Parts: sequence; structure tokens; C-alpha cells
Amino acid sequence: MAQKTRPTPNGRADLLRDLGAVSRRYMASYALFNQALADHLGLHPTDVQCLNLLGLEPGPVTTGRIAELTGLTTGSATRLVDRLEKAGYVTRHRDTEDRRKVLVEVVPGRMAEFGKVWSRLNGAWWEMFDGYEDDEIAFIATHMRRTVDLSIAQVERLRSGQV
Repeated sequence: MAQKTRPTPNGRADLLRDLGAVSRRYMASYALFNQALADHLGLHPTDVQCLNLLGLEPGPVTTGRIAELTGLTTGSATRLVDRLEKAGYVTRHRDTEDRRKVLVEVVPGRMAEFGKVWSRLNGAWWEMFDGYEDDEIAFIATHMRRTVDLSIAQVERLRSGQV
């Protein structure tokens, strides 16, 4: 097996500098995309991402779980749920097993509408990935998982005042 060569110190420094700049543009472009999508749907950008995360959950969740998923305080998560309920994307109901709990559940029809917008946009994303080999896609997925984990840790640092 061929051994990977490490770039020269200046080469690596240049690569890391480029990576820093590209990362900043990447994050800004995604934030701006998310804002444009939210504007299109008449929602707040955080609401769009909450719907995205709720679509990955196996069933109804508590507002506390929404706070965990989004990194928001429970008060902010409650206001987020209020907005989503008003927009018709979620409903709240008492848990049948523990009447003290209130569960938030997505409205399937509204989520289907949300999904249709994503479907109209997804084609371009999948076409972009057609240019990658399977091992490159696996690397990107690994990078994204690590980024999610790091982002969660960084949100905790920011919220706890460690920065």
C-alpha cells in the first residue's frame, strides 16, 4: 500500500489557510440558503432546521427534546413550537402514558409540503455528488458527522460562557 505523503509545512499551512477561507464561505452560503428557504416558506430559519430535525425523529417529542436537538433553551424552544403550531406544521397533545407530558408531533400533510420543496432542490445536490467516488462520499459523510459533533460541543461552550 502506498504511503500518504504529508505536505511540506508551508504547503500544509497554505492548505489550512485555504480550508479556513472555504469553510467560512461554506458556512455563510448554507446560512444564506437556509434564510432563503425560510423566507420562501414564511418561517424563521431556526424553524426550518427544527422541522428538518423533527423529520429525523421516530415519533412525537417533548419541547425539552426540541431544545436538545436545536441547542435552544426550553423557553426559546417553546416559542419555536408556538410558531410552528401557528404555521400548521406541528400539533401538541398530552402523552397518553404520562398526562404531565406534552408531545409535539409533526403534521404529515404540512411536512409533505415541506418535503416537496426539498425534493425540488435535492436534484442539484445529488447531481453534484455524481462527480465523486464512493470513498470520497464516505469521507464527506464522516467529515459531516464529526462537524455535527464538534458543532454541538461548540454550542455548549458558547452557551456556558466558556468563550
